[in-house]
Amino acid sequence: MRTKIIMTSAAIATLIGASACTTTDPYRSNGPRNNTATGAIAGAVGGALLGYLTNTSDGEQGRKNALIGAGVGALAGAAVGQYMDRQQRAMEEQLSGTGVGVVRQGDNLVLRMPSDVTFGSNQASLQPSFYAVLDDVAAVLQQYDRSVIDVIGHADSDGAADYNLDLSRRRASTVAGYLVDRGIMPERFYVDGRGESAPIASNDTAAGKAQNRRVEILIRPFEG
Repeated sequence: MRTKIIMTSAAIATLIGASACTTTDPYRSNGPRNNTATGAIAGAVGGALLGYLTNTSDGEQGRKNALIGAGVGALAGAAVGQYMDRQQRAMEEQLSGTGVGVVRQGDNLVLRMPSDVTFGSNQASLQPSFYAVLDDVAAVLQQYDRSVIDVIGHADSDGAADYNLDLSRRRASTVAGYLVDRGIMPERFYVDGRGESAPIASNDTAAGKAQNRRVEILIRPFEG
């Protein structure tokens, strides 16, 4: 069984607050930021972001309790589908042409981020060119805050399974850390990796392996 490291909102804020800021941030009200510093912070913080990011509990019920305590209203009935319809349209508009796929699964959204646009080979640090894409994702998540977010990393079958599992987790943690830095509530997140256990294409071809090396963001309506 793996060991999960949980960071509270205060701990995350302390680490993020240590970064220098030099560039105006269009989505936050607390002044400028530095993308280079943010990338380093996201990498450092991300390595510890596994499990549920709430100091209430490391389970799904703990996440629900934390969100209710924070005043996030639950969705119900027809409002669920309508809310996710609007969020889907917003994501598709923001992510058009970026290489990130938006897939609808019932009332859930899946954002598939292939490694060729997010990470270098065998790396868990975000490519700077991808910062703007995650900024757009964060902007939508801030607008539609009545949803929970599962960030899951995946790998192809090359190399040792244990290494691929660790790499997939580190990549998922990096993405989640960046989004937390952009102001998304930590209590909304669950972060983990699946290694090579959940391919979406054949690992017998280079093209299939490229599809399997990915980070997925599962966005689900918060139904309390």
